[in-house]
Amino acid sequence: MIIAGSFLKIQNEKDKIDKLNKAVDQIHFDVMDGKFTENKTLDINDIEKNVKDIDKPIDVHLMVYDVEKYVDDFLKFNPKYFTFHIETTDNPKKYIDYIKSKNVKVGLAINPDTDIEKIYPYLDKVDLILIMSVPPGKGGQKFIDISGRIKMIKNHRTNNHLSFKIEVDGGINNQTIKKVRDADIVVCGSYITDSSDYQKNVNILRGDLNE
Repeated sequence: MIIAGSFLKIQNEKDKIDKLNKAVDQIHFDVMDGKFTENKTLDINDIEKNVKDIDKPIDVHLMVYDVEKYVDDFLKFNPKYFTFHIETTDNPKKYIDYIKSKNVKVGLAINPDTDIEKIYPYLDKVDLILIMSVPPGKGGQKFIDISGRIKMIKNHRTNNHLSFKIEVDGGINNQTIKKVRDADIVVCGSYITDSSDYQKNVNILRGDLNE
């Protein structure tokens, strides 16, 4: 399992972002426009100053309506994935094709209250499915059990010989991680960044340590 670190709560603290980069396998950029979500992330120039030393693969999670604009803005970070929400558009294939045209892998995110079958037509076109286990836009929210959704998507992947990764984001800690072991990538923010020892908590999530 890949542990991706989210720095939503420490986005203005470079020293902590550097610590997170050392502890995790992947970095998860939460990008919010203040329209699709209640909150808005820092200006891109401020983000750039704080993340300049990141050397782990980056997944840019776009919680925005104007997907193309934000893809263009965040290309400078050389992300491995751009992940956008199916709830933001009536034409997901348009954004899938646009992201692919930038030679970046495509992720498709779905909120916990959205019918899971909405993403089925696109599962053969994307590289990653992000299953949200909290409503998007705020850190530190309570986990919603989406283990059944993970199993459905995993079964579909196996039955149709597909290869996309399954990612989960929201409310992950040393207890809720047990419900998402079927995922390939788990995004964690507060459980790591609120701790005094980032690496220890990452190791607990991986199952290398008991708490």
